[in-house]
Amino acid sequence: MTSEEKVQIITKIAKEAGAEVMRIYEDANFSNVVDYKADNSPLTLADKASHKVIEAALEKYFPTTPLISEEGELPTYEVRKGWKEYWLIDPLDGTKEFIKRNGEFTVNIALIKDNKSILGVVYAPVNDEMYIGVVGEGAKKIVGSVETLIKVNKKENQKTAVRSKSHAAPEEEAVLKVHDVLDSISVGSSLKFCMVAEGKADIYYRHGPTMEWDTAAGQAVAEAAGGKVYIGTSEERFTYNKENLLNGSFLCLG
Repeated sequence: MTSEEKVQIITKIAKEAGAEVMRIYEDANFSNVVDYKADNSPLTLADKASHKVIEAALEKYFPTTPLISEEGELPTYEVRKGWKEYWLIDPLDGTKEFIKRNGEFTVNIALIKDNKSILGVVYAPVNDEMYIGVVGEGAKKIVGSVETLIKVNKKENQKTAVRSKSHAAPEEEAVLKVHDVLDSISVGSSLKFCMVAEGKADIYYRHGPTMEWDTAAGQAVAEAAGGKVYIGTSEERFTYNKENLLNGSFLCLG
């Protein structure tokens, strides 16, 4: 199966999951139902519903490719350490934004190969915005029926940073200063990667903890658009399927 054929299937799945998320988002009887996981992070009915849609569809279209989802049962490292290729999913990235009802949440689906994110889809259902990246082949944004190729800015100075609405950290300031950041904007979820990918921002630095499913799809979009995602402030590429799926700090540069 070609990467374009995979993209067609994954975008379809992301839209179906997004429709399920919106069904709950628009119903006050369901959108306000929030549980909390062991780490005290929020969990909504939309997280669960989106997971079910994506898991069932991936198992249908790609029955031999394993998957890891934030809302699924996590395979042990012994089971997954030998995986050459697998799907990595965040059924609802930006759960806090969903609860705040600001619309800045996404459905994230990524394909990991040899511990690198090579294909990613980030779908923002409120505005029907789909970001697609295939590393080595390019990135695009689809809004409704309008498709646009996207690329990073590659600015050398006077850069714009994109920062988290829910997880801002003072440690970011020193990094942004080094990269000559003149201005900043705030947005939720993995849309920050997408802002860099389409040139609306030039840098995204995250000091606080994330999980691998939070970053995989966004990284693929940013890198397919010509950006880079590094571990901390090093020049080492961000990789996946670690024994502990908790990420350290990272730097996304356009």
